[in-house]
Amino acid sequence: MVSASELKQGMAIRIEGQIYRVAEVEARAGAARMGATVRARLCNVSTGRFRDQHFRPQERLEELEFEERRLEFLYGDERTCTFLRLDTFEQVEFPSEGLGLAARLLQPGSEVAADFFEGEPVSVVLPDAMEARVVSTAPPARSQQDSGRKEAKLDNGLTVQVPLFVAAGEVVSIDLKTGRYLERVRVQHRKGA
Repeated sequence: MVSASELKQGMAIRIEGQIYRVAEVEARAGAARMGATVRARLCNVSTGRFRDQHFRPQERLEELEFEERRLEFLYGDERTCTFLRLDTFEQVEFPSEGLGLAARLLQPGSEVAADFFEGEPVSVVLPDAMEARVVSTAPPARSQQDSGRKEAKLDNGLTVQVPLFVAAGEVVSIDLKTGRYLERVRVQHRKGA
């Protein structure tokens, strides 16, 4: 058990039978008759939905300890994404909705970390950005404007706005929270024998 005043970003707690990860915490001091409060932005690990919750600082909450395991992405559809546990070779499914944009950007064979609680999978730990290949876009152009953008279709069917200099066949990095282009990924070319 942990008091609400001890909450930190990244902690896992259980409220009303649901497991949440703390995304943000803000403590507010009381003024006059108003007592101090702790505002927490919580993410439901099974659905990916956020909820704001207010607690009294001394309120006791059930803190959970997760075990981290490595998973390999196998395939996904509109409803679920299927992973392979690398320690037991069991298949594990997560709802696509809970993975957000990552459900469309994950490539078969990609390794990710996952949190398990009491032997059951709870959530996938995703990076802040993922890479995808540009399949089609207008030819690259030089522009005097740094803010020039064009539409590009990625290998997973997603369409994003990219800078004018990006060409088809290049790999780009996409922010998983916003779905926006971050940067062009430089691929190391090996000199073959």
